[in-house]
Amino acid sequence: MHKLAVLTGGGDCPGLNAVIRAVVRSANQYGLEVLGIKDGFHGAVEGEFIPLTLADVSGILPRGGTILGTTNRDNPFEYVSNVNGVRQPLDRSEDVLRNFQEAGIDALLAIGGDGSLNISLKFAEKGFPVIGIPKTIDNDLMATDQTFGFQTAVETAQEALDRLHTTAESHHRVMVLEVMGRYAGWIALYAGVAGGADVILIPEIPYNLNRVAYSVQKRAKQGKKFSIIVVAEGAKPLGGEMVVDRLLPGRSDPVKLGGIGAKLGNDLEKHFGLETRVTVLGHLQRGGSPNSYDRVLASRYGTAAVDAALEGKFGIMVALHGRDIVQVPLHQAVDQLKQVPVTDPLLITARSLGIEMGD
Repeated sequence: MHKLAVLTGGGDCPGLNAVIRAVVRSANQYGLEVLGIKDGFHGAVEGEFIPLTLADVSGILPRGGTILGTTNRDNPFEYVSNVNGVRQPLDRSEDVLRNFQEAGIDALLAIGGDGSLNISLKFAEKGFPVIGIPKTIDNDLMATDQTFGFQTAVETAQEALDRLHTTAESHHRVMVLEVMGRYAGWIALYAGVAGGADVILIPEIPYNLNRVAYSVQKRAKQGKKFSIIVVAEGAKPLGGEMVVDRLLPGRSDPVKLGGIGAKLGNDLEKHFGLETRVTVLGHLQRGGSPNSYDRVLASRYGTAAVDAALEGKFGIMVALHGRDIVQVPLHQAVDQLKQVPVTDPLLITARSLGIEMGD
Protein backbone atom coordinates (compact mmCIF):
# COMPACT_ATOMS: atom_id res chain seq x y z
CA MET A 1 0.00 0.00 0.00
CA HIS A 2 1.68 3.18 -1.22
CA LYS A 3 -0.91 5.52 -2.70
CA LEU A 4 -4.56 6.24 -1.86
CA ALA A 5 -7.06 8.24 -3.86
CA VAL A 6 -9.99 10.13 -2.35
CA LEU A 7 -13.05 11.65 -4.02
CA THR A 8 -16.21 13.43 -2.93
CA GLY A 9 -19.35 12.54 -4.86
CA GLY A 10 -22.99 13.63 -4.85
CA GLY A 11 -24.31 16.76 -3.19
CA ASP A 12 -21.96 18.78 -1.03
CA CYS A 13 -22.20 18.48 2.72
CA PRO A 14 -20.71 20.08 5.83
CA GLY A 15 -17.72 17.97 6.89
CA LEU A 16 -16.36 16.85 3.51
CA ASN A 17 -13.16 18.83 3.98
CA ALA A 18 -12.80 17.42 7.49
CA VAL A 19 -12.74 13.89 6.01
CA ILE A 20 -10.23 14.85 3.32
CA ARG A 21 -8.00 16.43 5.96
CA ALA A 22 -8.24 13.35 8.18
CA VAL A 23 -7.35 11.02 5.29
CA VAL A 24 -4.29 13.05 4.31
CA ARG A 25 -3.03 13.55 7.88
CA SER A 26 -3.60 9.91 8.82
CA ALA A 27 -2.00 8.60 5.62
CA ASN A 28 1.01 10.84 6.24
CA GLN A 29 1.57 9.08 9.56
CA TYR A 30 2.18 5.86 7.62
CA GLY A 31 4.16 7.35 4.74
CA LEU A 32 1.31 6.95 2.24
CA GLU A 33 0.69 9.33 -0.66
CA VAL A 34 -2.80 10.67 -1.29
CA LEU A 35 -4.25 11.80 -4.61
CA GLY A 36 -7.41 13.87 -4.73
CA ILE A 37 -9.83 13.17 -7.57
CA LYS A 38 -11.42 16.35 -8.85
CA ASP A 39 -15.20 16.66 -9.21
CA GLY A 40 -16.17 13.18 -8.10
CA PHE A 41 -16.31 10.36 -10.64
CA HIS A 42 -16.01 12.89 -13.47
CA GLY A 43 -12.37 13.33 -12.49
CA ALA A 44 -11.93 9.56 -12.26
CA VAL A 45 -13.06 9.16 -15.88
CA GLU A 46 -11.03 12.11 -17.14
CA GLY A 47 -7.93 11.30 -15.07
CA GLU A 48 -7.98 14.59 -13.16
CA PHE A 49 -5.89 13.80 -10.10
CA ILE A 50 -4.02 16.20 -7.80
CA PRO A 51 -1.55 15.36 -5.03
CA LEU A 52 -2.75 16.23 -1.54
CA THR A 53 -0.11 17.17 1.03
CA LEU A 54 -0.32 18.37 4.60
CA ALA A 55 -0.02 21.92 3.31
CA ASP A 56 -3.01 21.39 1.00
CA VAL A 57 -5.30 20.40 3.86
CA SER A 58 -4.06 22.93 6.39
CA GLY A 59 -6.92 25.11 7.65
CA ILE A 60 -9.75 23.27 5.86
CA LEU A 61 -11.29 21.59 8.94
CA PRO A 62 -13.93 24.32 9.47
CA ARG A 63 -14.60 24.98 5.79
CA GLY A 64 -17.87 23.92 4.18
CA GLY A 65 -18.04 22.41 0.71
CA THR A 66 -15.16 20.37 -0.67
CA ILE A 67 -11.76 21.47 -1.95
CA LEU A 68 -11.95 18.68 -4.54
CA GLY A 69 -15.28 19.67 -6.06
CA THR A 70 -18.18 17.28 -6.51
CA THR A 71 -20.97 16.31 -8.87
CA ASN A 72 -24.11 14.17 -8.69
CA ARG A 73 -23.85 13.37 -12.38
CA ASP A 74 -21.15 11.53 -14.38
CA ASN A 75 -21.68 7.89 -13.51
CA PRO A 76 -18.68 6.10 -15.12
CA PHE A 77 -20.90 3.14 -16.00
CA GLU A 78 -23.30 5.46 -17.88
CA TYR A 79 -21.00 8.35 -18.74
CA VAL A 80 -22.58 10.74 -21.23
CA SER A 81 -20.11 11.16 -24.10
CA ASN A 82 -20.13 12.70 -27.55
CA VAL A 83 -20.11 9.98 -30.22
CA ASN A 84 -20.17 11.26 -33.79
CA GLY A 85 -21.96 14.39 -32.67
CA VAL A 86 -24.52 12.46 -30.62
CA ARG A 87 -24.50 12.50 -26.83
CA GLN A 88 -25.10 9.06 -25.40
CA PRO A 89 -24.27 7.13 -22.21
CA LEU A 90 -21.23 4.85 -22.42
CA ASP A 91 -19.58 2.49 -19.97
CA ARG A 92 -16.29 4.24 -19.15
CA SER A 93 -15.46 2.16 -16.08
CA GLU A 94 -12.44 0.55 -17.76
CA ASP A 95 -11.07 4.02 -18.45
CA VAL A 96 -11.32 4.74 -14.74
CA LEU A 97 -9.45 1.54 -13.84
CA ARG A 98 -6.77 2.32 -16.42
CA ASN A 99 -6.37 5.83 -15.01
CA PHE A 100 -6.03 4.41 -11.51
CA GLN A 101 -3.41 1.93 -12.66
CA GLU A 102 -1.38 4.55 -14.53
CA ALA A 103 -1.47 6.84 -11.48
CA GLY A 104 -0.33 4.02 -9.21
CA ILE A 105 -3.44 4.18 -7.04
CA ASP A 106 -3.72 1.21 -4.69
CA ALA A 107 -7.15 1.94 -3.22
CA LEU A 108 -10.04 4.37 -3.57
CA LEU A 109 -11.68 6.09 -0.62
CA ALA A 110 -15.07 7.23 -1.87
CA ILE A 111 -16.96 9.78 0.21
CA GLY A 112 -20.60 9.83 -0.81
CA GLY A 113 -24.24 9.01 -0.34
CA ASP A 114 -26.24 6.17 -1.86
CA GLY A 115 -25.58 7.22 -5.47
CA SER A 116 -21.80 7.52 -5.16
CA LEU A 117 -21.55 4.42 -2.99
CA ASN A 118 -23.57 2.40 -5.52
CA ILE A 119 -21.00 3.36 -8.14
CA SER A 120 -18.21 2.51 -5.70
CA LEU A 121 -19.77 -0.90 -5.09
CA LYS A 122 -19.65 -1.64 -8.82
CA PHE A 123 -15.93 -0.90 -8.89
CA ALA A 124 -15.47 -3.15 -5.86
CA GLU A 125 -17.31 -5.90 -7.73
CA LYS A 126 -14.88 -5.41 -10.62
CA GLY A 127 -12.07 -6.17 -8.21
CA PHE A 128 -10.72 -2.71 -7.41
CA PRO A 129 -10.01 -1.99 -3.72
CA VAL A 130 -12.70 0.45 -2.52
CA ILE A 131 -13.63 1.81 0.89
CA GLY A 132 -16.81 3.86 1.34
CA ILE A 133 -17.26 6.79 3.71
CA PRO A 134 -20.93 7.66 4.43
CA LYS A 135 -21.93 11.24 3.64
CA THR A 136 -25.35 12.82 3.33
CA ILE A 137 -27.30 15.47 5.19
CA ASP A 138 -30.35 13.22 4.71
CA ASN A 139 -29.03 10.52 7.09
CA ASP A 140 -30.71 7.92 4.87
CA LEU A 141 -27.87 5.40 4.49
CA MET A 142 -28.39 1.95 5.94
CA ALA A 143 -25.70 0.20 8.00
CA THR A 144 -24.64 3.33 9.88
CA ASP A 145 -26.29 5.05 12.81
CA GLN A 146 -25.45 8.46 11.42
CA THR A 147 -23.82 10.16 8.46
CA PHE A 148 -21.69 13.26 8.89
CA GLY A 149 -23.34 16.49 7.75
CA PHE A 150 -26.71 15.52 9.18
CA GLN A 151 -26.32 17.22 12.55
CA THR A 152 -25.17 20.49 10.96
CA ALA A 153 -28.15 20.46 8.58
CA VAL A 154 -30.49 19.88 11.53
CA GLU A 155 -28.95 22.83 13.40
CA THR A 156 -29.45 25.06 10.35
CA ALA A 157 -33.13 24.09 10.19
CA GLN A 158 -33.54 24.48 13.94
CA GLU A 159 -32.07 27.98 13.84
CA ALA A 160 -34.51 28.88 11.06
CA LEU A 161 -37.38 27.63 13.23
CA ASP A 162 -36.19 29.75 16.15
CA ARG A 163 -36.34 32.81 13.92
CA LEU A 164 -39.70 31.89 12.40
CA HIS A 165 -41.20 31.50 15.87
CA THR A 166 -40.82 35.19 16.69
CA THR A 167 -42.37 36.48 13.47
CA ALA A 168 -45.15 33.85 13.56
CA GLU A 169 -46.09 34.84 17.09
CA SER A 170 -45.99 38.54 16.22
CA HIS A 171 -48.23 38.24 13.17
CA HIS A 172 -50.48 35.37 14.39
CA ARG A 173 -49.72 33.26 11.33
CA VAL A 174 -49.08 29.70 10.33
CA MET A 175 -45.44 29.31 9.30
CA VAL A 176 -44.42 26.39 7.09
CA LEU A 177 -40.74 25.44 6.84
CA GLU A 178 -39.80 23.06 4.02
CA VAL A 179 -36.59 21.13 4.65
CA MET A 180 -34.52 18.66 2.64
CA GLY A 181 -34.26 14.93 3.21
CA ARG A 182 -35.44 13.41 -0.08
CA TYR A 183 -37.40 10.26 0.76
CA ALA A 184 -36.56 10.22 4.48
CA GLY A 185 -37.85 12.46 7.25
CA TRP A 186 -34.83 12.55 9.57
CA ILE A 187 -34.04 16.26 9.14
CA ALA A 188 -37.68 17.28 9.54
CA LEU A 189 -38.15 15.09 12.62
CA TYR A 190 -35.01 16.15 14.47
CA ALA A 191 -35.23 19.83 13.54
CA GLY A 192 -38.95 19.90 14.30
CA VAL A 193 -38.52 18.51 17.80
CA ALA A 194 -35.47 20.69 18.50
CA GLY A 195 -37.17 23.80 17.10
CA GLY A 196 -40.48 23.39 18.91
CA ALA A 197 -42.63 22.70 15.84
CA ASP A 198 -46.33 22.08 16.31
CA VAL A 199 -46.71 19.89 13.22
CA ILE A 200 -44.07 17.67 11.57
CA LEU A 201 -44.80 16.02 8.23
CA ILE A 202 -42.44 13.35 6.90
CA PRO A 203 -42.42 11.06 3.83
CA GLU A 204 -42.93 7.95 5.94
CA ILE A 205 -46.36 9.13 7.15
CA PRO A 206 -48.73 10.48 4.45
CA TYR A 207 -50.54 13.40 6.00
CA ASN A 208 -54.24 14.10 6.35
CA LEU A 209 -54.81 17.80 5.61
CA ASN A 210 -57.80 17.84 7.95
CA ARG A 211 -55.61 16.66 10.82
CA VAL A 212 -53.08 19.42 10.13
CA ALA A 213 -55.79 22.09 10.00
CA TYR A 214 -57.50 20.73 13.13
CA SER A 215 -54.20 20.96 15.02
CA VAL A 216 -53.77 24.62 14.02
CA GLN A 217 -57.38 25.45 14.87
CA LYS A 218 -57.14 23.66 18.22
CA ARG A 219 -54.13 25.79 19.15
CA ALA A 220 -56.03 28.94 18.19
CA LYS A 221 -58.90 27.97 20.52
CA GLN A 222 -56.35 27.56 23.29
CA GLY A 223 -55.18 31.11 22.73
CA LYS A 224 -52.12 30.19 20.69
CA LYS A 225 -52.69 32.22 17.57
CA PHE A 226 -49.72 30.91 15.59
CA SER A 227 -48.43 27.50 14.53
CA ILE A 228 -45.12 26.19 13.18
CA ILE A 229 -45.17 23.39 10.62
CA VAL A 230 -42.05 21.54 9.43
CA VAL A 231 -42.51 19.57 6.23
CA ALA A 232 -39.93 17.33 4.59
CA GLU A 233 -39.54 17.81 0.84
CA GLY A 234 -40.61 14.20 0.28
CA ALA A 235 -43.81 14.42 2.33
CA LYS A 236 -47.09 13.75 0.55
CA PRO A 237 -50.80 14.04 1.34
CA LEU A 238 -52.86 10.95 2.06
CA GLY A 239 -53.68 9.38 -1.30
CA GLY A 240 -51.45 11.87 -3.13
CA GLU A 241 -47.94 11.97 -4.55
CA MET A 242 -44.69 13.71 -3.70
CA VAL A 243 -44.27 17.14 -5.29
CA VAL A 244 -41.60 17.06 -8.01
CA ASP A 245 -39.88 20.31 -8.89
CA ARG A 246 -38.30 18.96 -12.07
CA LEU A 247 -36.36 16.05 -13.56
CA LEU A 248 -32.58 16.25 -13.95
CA PRO A 249 -31.39 13.60 -16.44
CA GLY A 250 -27.92 12.22 -15.83
CA ARG A 251 -28.14 12.14 -12.02
CA SER A 252 -28.19 8.92 -10.05
CA ASP A 253 -31.66 10.04 -8.92
CA PRO A 254 -33.11 12.33 -11.61
CA VAL A 255 -36.10 13.39 -9.47
CA LYS A 256 -35.63 16.80 -7.82
CA LEU A 257 -38.22 17.20 -5.10
CA GLY A 258 -39.52 20.58 -4.00
CA GLY A 259 -42.75 22.51 -3.64
CA ILE A 260 -44.59 20.59 -0.94
CA GLY A 261 -44.35 23.60 1.39
CA ALA A 262 -46.12 25.84 -1.12
CA LYS A 263 -48.76 23.18 -1.79
CA LEU A 264 -49.44 22.71 1.91
CA GLY A 265 -49.65 26.46 2.52
CA ASN A 266 -52.01 26.97 -0.41
CA ASP A 267 -54.24 24.09 0.69
CA LEU A 268 -54.49 25.42 4.25
CA GLU A 269 -55.47 28.87 3.00
CA LYS A 270 -57.85 27.62 0.28
CA HIS A 271 -59.75 25.03 2.32
CA PHE A 272 -59.52 26.40 5.85
CA GLY A 273 -58.80 30.12 5.50
CA LEU A 274 -55.59 29.87 7.52
CA GLU A 275 -53.17 32.66 6.64
CA THR A 276 -49.90 30.90 5.89
CA ARG A 277 -46.33 31.84 4.99
CA VAL A 278 -43.85 29.38 3.52
CA THR A 279 -40.07 29.30 3.85
CA VAL A 280 -37.91 26.89 1.84
CA LEU A 281 -34.42 26.41 3.28
CA GLY A 282 -33.03 24.60 0.24
CA HIS A 283 -29.26 24.57 -0.11
CA LEU A 284 -28.72 26.61 3.05
CA GLN A 285 -28.82 23.20 4.74
CA ARG A 286 -25.85 22.01 2.70
CA GLY A 287 -23.61 25.02 3.11
CA GLY A 288 -21.52 26.54 5.84
CA SER A 289 -19.11 25.29 8.44
CA PRO A 290 -19.71 21.85 10.01
CA ASN A 291 -20.56 21.84 13.69
CA SER A 292 -18.28 20.20 16.25
CA TYR A 293 -20.14 16.86 16.12
CA ASP A 294 -19.75 16.55 12.37
CA ARG A 295 -16.10 17.62 12.46
CA VAL A 296 -15.34 14.88 14.96
CA LEU A 297 -17.40 12.21 13.16
CA ALA A 298 -15.89 13.13 9.78
CA SER A 299 -12.39 12.96 11.25
CA ARG A 300 -13.09 9.55 12.75
CA TYR A 301 -14.43 8.26 9.42
CA GLY A 302 -11.35 9.53 7.54
CA THR A 303 -8.83 7.93 9.85
CA ALA A 304 -10.85 4.70 10.02
CA ALA A 305 -10.86 4.48 6.21
CA VAL A 306 -7.06 4.75 6.09
CA ASP A 307 -6.78 2.10 8.81
CA ALA A 308 -9.03 -0.21 6.78
CA ALA A 309 -6.85 0.28 3.70
CA LEU A 310 -3.74 -0.62 5.67
CA GLU A 311 -5.52 -3.72 6.98
CA GLY A 312 -6.43 -4.72 3.43
CA LYS A 313 -10.17 -4.49 4.17
CA PHE A 314 -11.94 -3.48 0.95
CA GLY A 315 -15.48 -3.56 -0.40
CA ILE A 316 -16.53 -2.13 2.95
CA MET A 317 -17.87 1.11 4.36
CA VAL A 318 -16.79 2.62 7.64
CA ALA A 319 -19.86 3.15 9.80
CA LEU A 320 -20.94 4.43 13.19
CA HIS A 321 -22.50 1.82 15.48
CA GLY A 322 -23.20 3.31 18.87
CA ARG A 323 -19.94 5.04 19.81
CA ASP A 324 -17.75 2.79 17.67
CA ILE A 325 -16.56 3.11 14.08
CA VAL A 326 -16.88 -0.32 12.45
CA GLN A 327 -16.54 -1.86 9.01
CA VAL A 328 -19.65 -3.10 7.19
CA PRO A 329 -20.04 -4.65 3.73
CA LEU A 330 -20.53 -1.85 1.21
CA HIS A 331 -23.64 -3.44 -0.27
CA GLN A 332 -25.41 -3.19 3.10
CA ALA A 333 -25.24 0.60 2.88
CA VAL A 334 -26.99 0.81 -0.48
CA ASP A 335 -29.42 -2.11 -0.49
CA GLN A 336 -32.21 0.19 0.68
CA LEU A 337 -32.74 3.67 2.06
CA LYS A 338 -32.94 4.18 5.81
CA GLN A 339 -36.28 5.81 6.54
CA VAL A 340 -37.84 6.80 9.85
CA PRO A 341 -39.54 3.72 11.35
CA VAL A 342 -42.84 4.13 13.19
CA THR A 343 -41.09 2.78 16.28
CA ASP A 344 -38.28 5.35 16.20
CA PRO A 345 -37.77 6.72 19.74
CA LEU A 346 -37.76 10.35 18.63
CA LEU A 347 -40.96 9.87 16.65
CA ILE A 348 -42.57 8.43 19.78
CA THR A 349 -41.20 11.38 21.78
CA ALA A 350 -42.70 13.82 19.27
CA ARG A 351 -46.12 12.26 19.67
CA SER A 352 -45.76 12.33 23.46
CA LEU A 353 -45.01 16.06 23.22
CA GLY A 354 -48.32 16.56 21.42
CA ILE A 355 -46.73 17.25 18.05
CA GLU A 356 -49.13 16.50 15.19
CA MET A 357 -47.60 14.05 12.68
CA GLY A 358 -50.42 14.35 10.15
CA ASP A 359 -51.98 10.94 10.67
